[in-house]
Amino acid sequence: MSRIALLALACAATCQAQDLAQYVLPNMGDSNGGNTFPGVSLPLGIVKLGPDLYTGSDSYSGYQPTGNFIGFSLLHESGTGGAPKYGVVSQMPVPGPSNISNPLADLSVNRSAPDVARLGYYKSSLSNGVSVELGATARAGTFKYTFPKSEANNVVVDVSHVLSSYRGQGLGQNYLGGNISVSTTKSGFRYEGAGSYDNGWNRAPKWTVYFCGSFDNQPGSFKTFLGNDATSTTLVSYTNSPTQNSTARVGAVFTFNSTSVSSRVGVSFISSKQACGNLDREIPAGTKLDTLEKNVKAAWTNGVLSKITTKDTANTTKLQLLYSSLYHFLLIPTNKTGENPLWKSKEPYYDDIFTFWDLFRSGTPLLHILQPTAYEELIRSVIDVWRFEGFMPDARSSFFNGATQGGSNADNVLADAYVKGVRGAINWTDGFRAMLTDAETVPPNNNDPRDPTSSTKEGRGALPDWIQFGYITKKYKRSVSRAIEYAGNDFALYQVAKGLNNQTAATKYLSRSRNWRNQWNANLTALNFTGFLGPRDASSGAFVAQDPLSCGGCYWGDDYYQGLPMEYSFNAHHDMATLIKLCGGVANFTARLEAMFTPGLSTSNAQFGNTLFNPGNEPSFATPYLFHFAGHPERSVARSRAVARAYYAPTEPGLPGNSDAGAMESWLLWNMLGLYPMPAQTTFLIVSPWFSDLTLDLGGGKKLVITAKNLGEESYHVQSLKVNGKAWKKSWVTWDDVFAKGGTIDFVLGPNPSTWATGDLPPSPAS
Repeated sequence: MSRIALLALACAATCQAQDLAQYVLPNMGDSNGGNTFPGVSLPLGIVKLGPDLYTGSDSYSGYQPTGNFIGFSLLHESGTGGAPKYGVVSQMPVPGPSNISNPLADLSVNRSAPDVARLGYYKSSLSNGVSVELGATARAGTFKYTFPKSEANNVVVDVSHVLSSYRGQGLGQNYLGGNISVSTTKSGFRYEGAGSYDNGWNRAPKWTVYFCGSFDNQPGSFKTFLGNDATSTTLVSYTNSPTQNSTARVGAVFTFNSTSVSSRVGVSFISSKQACGNLDREIPAGTKLDTLEKNVKAAWTNGVLSKITTKDTANTTKLQLLYSSLYHFLLIPTNKTGENPLWKSKEPYYDDIFTFWDLFRSGTPLLHILQPTAYEELIRSVIDVWRFEGFMPDARSSFFNGATQGGSNADNVLADAYVKGVRGAINWTDGFRAMLTDAETVPPNNNDPRDPTSSTKEGRGALPDWIQFGYITKKYKRSVSRAIEYAGNDFALYQVAKGLNNQTAATKYLSRSRNWRNQWNANLTALNFTGFLGPRDASSGAFVAQDPLSCGGCYWGDDYYQGLPMEYSFNAHHDMATLIKLCGGVANFTARLEAMFTPGLSTSNAQFGNTLFNPGNEPSFATPYLFHFAGHPERSVARSRAVARAYYAPTEPGLPGNSDAGAMESWLLWNMLGLYPMPAQTTFLIVSPWFSDLTLDLGGGKKLVITAKNLGEESYHVQSLKVNGKAWKKSWVTWDDVFAKGGTIDFVLGPNPSTWATGDLPPSPAS
């Protein structure tokens, strides 16, 4: 029996003995700007059942550690920014004995104790004595209420409930109308209906969600209500009429003389009939809350957590970081296959993509190795969006593309899959045609007030400059950061064209991928370094003055988006050899990198020691690893490990920035594995793992087994390495080396850096 097989068998036995779910902390990163969702969800599930709180600031995932509960909703996202999305299909408990005279009035209430969050279960304790316990499946959820007394206790269903935004950017969601119908059956009450809403971080037009709820075997009464309009608290009707349908606020109040009330609710984007079908199939009447919790734990353990296992279990903190990050990494996107109201297709449908700009660097490459089926389905889905809507999304939610921050980064995702041999059911002819659309077709301007110069919905709005000049001028916002991203996007087209034997296209897009060099201003200086990516005048094309250590507001209307000019000047990851030359050679390049981590050089980033490096934004993700290209992988090990240790923790404020739908967690996971992927390439840079042994289940019986001798808290520097049993002198491996068929990586570590990597430098394919 092979060594891999023996190790895999040992791991399997260990996994069965371990309760991996115990290490998942659903509330990791849910405060201090991490915006993760702490409620109940299945992997990539539609339903994310959790609380909605009001503080006067944006509750992106519904949750906030302070404030008042305003409802408990079935639909949320995790780790998003810009403005909240969803927070719909809600219920709100109100205890008796006081009669609710106006269900449209403020019914909010504070906490009496911290919320309880564990994998598959969530509980909130309200200051009015009510406790709320939650459970969920992929398309349905259960609410269990415990009231302090058995007297006229109420559950309010407000169809107009939706998470608001308070940032003043015009992205706040709006309720546009809805309906509700209540029926009394032998088993209790059933209510059905729909609500329509718009906006959110992707500036979406009207979309509709349907719901179907039941209160089983619980005698009581109900009333429906109708407001005066879509936002006010003025009540027009509040009677025992079974139906309300209006563009004004509508809903129902259910009243029970019991301390214990349970409700189960299903959702659909097709019809209330389908919502009822989802409900009765996934949570039949009589299903216990603990049964749902066990099912959720099993789904996560078998489908996700067990994909990375270890026998090195002495350090609980590291295990919590590992498995909590795996959990939050796979909350979104959302698999809405069978729930797409826009078109019928045999292809899968995935939604709530936030965003490929955030995810293409480390997120989607990790999805590939840990969830290959979902990964292929996601790619098929974005190609299908192109078939029916004309462009692939860089971001998408509620069935609408939006929030394209830089380039057309679905191109990078597709290329990364293609060069790593993903074929399956993907139509790569259509895939490349979709990429060509991004590369050659200017998308219509959606007139986003944050950037009225070109489309923020999809595609590459600054293509006219890119095609005509080979650079982007200040005619377009985010001109410099878009230019370096467009170059990466064109490199992605080159990779796929080459694989498809389209030599004409390959030659064209390889050449275009080098045009980032036209954005390089050799006269910009900072910190005794010369040459940085810089803006060019809209009229003359001449370079304009720019401080390499400042990006102004670093937002939609600036030349650089969420990253300093010095930071973006490291982002030519497909053309690193050229970049090093432009920086003045290996020594100067290395010194530049070290400057990024020097405390006190930035006038901002106080939370990160006033370093130029910002671990909370994706343009910085690869920076600690780029020492590899200068022949110093030991510095990559030291810098990346220091970042991970300093800014990640298994706590509520435990992320360095917004999770960005698991992008932050994916960066940490790669560091824990001891590898880092280069986008749209088969290259993985080698650092060092956090565990003495790790087994990655790659699917199809394939395993990657990683071991580390002499690992300790300060003993993590590579001394020597074997790959697949053979001595290894390169600081990188390829997909074929360890992932395509599985393999082994065996580290020998020590407390001091060494010069073990004497082989070839990592590839620079566009140089």
